[in-house]
Formats: sequence, structure tokens, C-alpha cells
Amino acid sequence: MRGASPSGRGSNRPLFHGGGHEGGLRPGTPNVPGAVGLGEALRLAGLEMDREAQRVTALRDRLHRSIAGALDGVFLNGHPERRLPGNLNLSFDGLPGEALVVSLKDLAVSSGSACTSATVEPSYVLRAIGVEIDLAVATVRFGLGRFTTEEEVDYAARRVIETVRGLREMAKAAGLHLRPDNR
Repeated sequence: MRGASPSGRGSNRPLFHGGGHEGGLRPGTPNVPGAVGLGEALRLAGLEMDREAQRVTALRDRLHRSIAGALDGVFLNGHPERRLPGNLNLSFDGLPGEALVVSLKDLAVSSGSACTSATVEPSYVLRAIGVEIDLAVATVRFGLGRFTTEEEVDYAARRVIETVRGLREMAKAAGLHLRPDNR
């Protein structure tokens, strides 16, 4: 979608026939109830946006503090303050991000950006901001949103900490080289 109207790409097919509106996708006059509903949704979102951004930022920072406080070799990617409220991007030294993602099946995390999630290459954005290749491929992206709770953040932090520790122990037992600052 582009804005709030269909883009015409993909397999959009008309549900009804009889007019050429919206590039042939919809007959008849404009969807007045839909337009009014969209306007009201935008108005409500505008009223809650600042408060919700502060709440989600606090949850994001709580998740970061919990993980970084319990593990060595955790690096925050991006600016520490000027960042999206619902996005936390961390690198875990000595662990491929994909190994962590696969081990965290009960969490919705990603080892790359949404636009490059189908590739195993390090994020070009992380590389552009100076993240070393070995840390760029050791990255996990956490998304938080309007319905994320403190309990979920605490659960996610516990799961990440125990999983990172377990994967690092397995790597040590297998004789894989980890940097000395990893626990």
C-alpha cells in the first residue's frame, strides 16, 4: 500500500465491478465511512503518540539494561538516545545472530532488518555506521510495540540471557574461538 490507497501492485483484484475508481479496483463513490474511520484513528493516535512513545522507550531501555547488565560482549547498535522507541538492535559478540534467533523460537526476534531478512549478509546499515563485520552478523533485532508489557520484556530478557550463556558454553565445549570478554 502507498499511503492509505492500494498501489495497484501484486494481485489486487476488484471485489465488485461497475466502475473505474481506484484504478479499477472499486466501483462507485468514495468510501466515506472508511475515510471518517481513518481520520478518527489518526486523531486518536495523535493524542496518545507522545505518552505511548515514552512507555515503549522505557520498555526498550529496560530490555537493554537487563541483557547488557547480565552479559559481557553485548553491543548496542545505533545512537543510544536518538532511536525509535520500539526498536532495539544488539550484537552479541561471539555468536551468530541467526543461531540466537533460531534458539529463541518463543520470541519474535530477527537477525537482520525487515528489508534484508531473507539474506544472511550483514546489514548494510550496520556496516555504514561502523559496526565490524563480526558484530554485524552477531546482531538480533527486538521489536516492541503498543501492546508489549513489562512482564513480556522481563521474560524476553531472561530467555535471551539464558540462551546466550548456553550457546556460549556449547561453543567453548566445542573448542570454538570466542573473544576473552565473553562469559
